[in-house]
Amino acid sequence: MDVVVIETPQLGDRSYLVHDGSVALVIDPQRDIDRVEAAAEKAGVRITHVAETHLHNDYVTGGLVLAENHGAEYLVNAADEVSFTRVPVTDGQVLRVGRLSVSVIATPGHTHTHLSYVVRDDTHDGGTEAVFSGGSLLYGSVGRTDLVSPHDTAKLAHEQYSSVRRLVDSAAPDAALYPTHGFGSFCSIGPASHQEASTIGEQAASNHALTDPSEDHFVSQLLENITAYPAYYAHMSPLNAAGPDPAILDVPDSVDAEELGRRLRAGEWVVDLRHRVAFADSHLQGSVSFEYGHGENFTSYLGWVIPWDQPLTLLGPLSEVEKAIRDLARIGIDSPDAAVGPESTVPNVGALAPDHPRASYGHGDWAVLLRDREPEDEVLDVRRPEEYMASHIKGALNIPVYELLGRITELPDTRIWVHCATGYRASVAASLLNRAGREVVLINAGFRDAAGAGIETT
Repeated sequence: MDVVVIETPQLGDRSYLVHDGSVALVIDPQRDIDRVEAAAEKAGVRITHVAETHLHNDYVTGGLVLAENHGAEYLVNAADEVSFTRVPVTDGQVLRVGRLSVSVIATPGHTHTHLSYVVRDDTHDGGTEAVFSGGSLLYGSVGRTDLVSPHDTAKLAHEQYSSVRRLVDSAAPDAALYPTHGFGSFCSIGPASHQEASTIGEQAASNHALTDPSEDHFVSQLLENITAYPAYYAHMSPLNAAGPDPAILDVPDSVDAEELGRRLRAGEWVVDLRHRVAFADSHLQGSVSFEYGHGENFTSYLGWVIPWDQPLTLLGPLSEVEKAIRDLARIGIDSPDAAVGPESTVPNVGALAPDHPRASYGHGDWAVLLRDREPEDEVLDVRRPEEYMASHIKGALNIPVYELLGRITELPDTRIWVHCATGYRASVAASLLNRAGREVVLINAGFRDAAGAGIETT
């Protein structure tokens, strides 16, 4: 048995191609299935089965399209209410994929109908085992249990506690563990782990979900650590249950200058992918900054901040627009328009709409804040509430970036200095404030350096 890991770091997820050298099972494929197909072609195997651990809440699956393209069996929990033809699977069922046996294990917790798969190479006694745990048992943690309904969260947390124990009992200690979530995904909860690989035995000895002898204590700790998750999650499970269409990854023809100007004047969402400092120095008035090249969580934060199902235009060089279209397709944002500039000249975005006014705002590090801040100025911290509670600048106001659009009117009518942990979320927030006509300065610096620079924190 060979397991090929297909990373999607933009969403903190992994998909898997599991094969015996001839035929393959794909588990939890992302919507851009060309990566899976390339992996299968490289391995010289035929995809005969595609399996979902659950109806995903953080991305649009490519499972249905992949199965249809390859004439593969599409394995989905029989209890899931879906609008497409699938091969219904249930707890305790064992399927054959070439020389591999695939055992279906019910592991409710992340969702009511969550499944895990234990795959064995049965060629000889004591063959290798692999456990594909989806959003159940993760490296050092478990999948969050609050994505279905607030009324179900506690019940699912109790089920998660039982499910991971059942899963550990279903495989040998040396079985390799392959979760879908837990590599930066907002679907995970609990202590973060930076492991790249693990086994069932390692998790049994170290994972808090397995070492806590008290189910009630585990559940209470899990519920206390629940934090906000991206707004677009609400749309993912329904899309997956309906059966997603193929991803459209082509870059459209670039909109012309007149049309781009019209969109900006109409208040449509025009997303500038350039570096945050280049945007602050000069941008098309009304556009917003979601830096692509060096940004963290571009996909999650764009899907979180910009209202769902709104017209979207991407502004940037072809290489970044192309990547952004792929990333956004994974969360169901399809066929955005684009204003594409040459790689060498795109910092001068004015050329894409020469008759449209430009805008800019200040930026600097903590030293600039110390030097130039006036007594009436406001410091705005756009990190998540739990980050703010751990440590923040004395007197700073906390509005998470994903809430800012609806709360701009809460801010005083004065100059606003905006920061986050690294400068990325702050650049998004600064662009939103600038778009709303507010006077803003971007603090393009890491929060961990604030105290050392002489900023009073508490």
